[in-house]
Amino acid sequence: MSVRQVDISEKDVVLREAEAEGFLRLREGTIRLIKEGKVEKGDVISVAKVAGIMAAKNTYQIIPLCHQIPLEAVEVNVEVEDSGVRVRSYVKAHYKTGVEMEALVATTTALLTVWDMVKKYEKDERGQYPETRIEYVRVIEKRKTRQ
Repeated sequence: MSVRQVDISEKDVVLREAEAEGFLRLREGTIRLIKEGKVEKGDVISVAKVAGIMAAKNTYQIIPLCHQIPLEAVEVNVEVEDSGVRVRSYVKAHYKTGVEMEALVATTTALLTVWDMVKKYEKDERGQYPETRIEYVRVIEKRKTRQ
């Protein structure tokens, strides 16, 4: 069995867009700390956004066989909700292959960053995370527009 990157040399360059989202379920007390800006490691929302953007730009280094895509736009939105944090990422590029992996990597990296920043508050007495979980990670939509 061989492993190789897919040859996209014959494909046309077109506008590619993708949106992905995911949710991190957290304890009520942790959500309150995020909202009040009292998380010891700092501004959870800003750090998660930057982490997601950096991850999208480096997807080809994280996921084997992904092409290096010249991204033109990456947006990472982080919303604190009643039961956790929702991340929604948007990625755009004119290229020969889609950007859904970049959107997924941005989303999951932002979620993992939030988890890392608040894990201190999520642990139980045994040091476990019984309530904390990443849920519903998915591609909301991907678009290919010929011009």
